Amino acid sequence: MLAVAVMCALATMGAVSAQGAVTRACGPVVNPYPGTRYEGADLTRIRATGISCVNARRVARGAHRKALGLTPPASGVRRLTWNGWRVTGDLRGASDRYVALRGAMTVSWRF
Repeated sequence: MLAVAVMCALATMGAVSAQGAVTRACGPVVNPYPGTRYEGADLTRIRATGISCVNARRVARGAHRKALGLTPPASGVRRLTWNGWRVTGDLRGASDRYVALRGAMTVSWRF
């Protein structure tokens, strides 16, 4: 009986820590592509869960730079990996929306 109580307590603690991850709104990456056709276009609405804003902005900048080097898929959804992050970019619509996942960490942004 004691073992069941301990297991339930441990399971509850794990659920609380996973739910306790805070999503932060981070500042934009301003003009990441000077001197290109994308000059003046910012990476905006950067959101970070389980990662600092400094690192989230680094992930958005690096992953997006790699994504722009790939041919756009016919489906309108781009998938790639960047430094261990699984990145999905939805290119449909007026602005591109990206999400990068790595373990419990998530970074999203708009281009």
